[in-house]
Amino acid sequence: MGRIAGVTAAETRERLLRAAADVFAERGYDGTRVADIAAAAGVSNGALYAHFGSKGELMVAALRAHGRRLLAELVAADPERSITESLLIIGRWLPRRRDARGHLVVEALVAARRDAEVARPMHDYMGERAGVLEELVRAAQAGGEMDGALSPNAIAHFCLLLAMGSVLVPPEMHGVGDEEWSALLTRVVAAFAPAGAAAGQAGPAARTGGTR
Repeated sequence: MGRIAGVTAAETRERLLRAAADVFAERGYDGTRVADIAAAAGVSNGALYAHFGSKGELMVAALRAHGRRLLAELVAADPERSITESLLIIGRWLPRRRDARGHLVVEALVAARRDAEVARPMHDYMGERAGVLEELVRAAQAGGEMDGALSPNAIAHFCLLLAMGSVLVPPEMHGVGDEEWSALLTRVVAAFAPAGAAAGQAGPAARTGGTR
């Protein structure tokens, strides 16, 4: 059976993605069976395979859906917000992230090192994430927020490293104060500004801890 009675295929898929994110985050890739995810979603194994061809495909699909949700929520909150300010908001949140689903990316990256079934879709996923960041950087450069001489790919890579590192080093392992972290991020983002603008942007924001 490909769907739950009275529930659309799209709703069934969404159930599976939510269940997969929770179960993978709790048990890891190797410790999770397809049957565990199907049971958590309230569907049969057959319904799961009607939507996803393998456990690896489902893991990356859950990761991709979760990442889109976070970005969409940030943009929807204030469509007029500048791109550099959006980067600062995300960066300030990173040391305090405690969402279990955030660890899903670590499980996927570890699994990708051992399992080609995960490696292929993870390669595509990381490329997509980098591509979104590169587009934001190019838009910021076109709008005069960022120095056009900087590589969008390099900035995207830097942002991905920060995001991955924040999951690997959670607050309980090593913490940092909100104000000192915000001040550092403000200086870093100010360094992305066009020549001559960085100094003027960094001073006031850094003194206020980067808050609005």
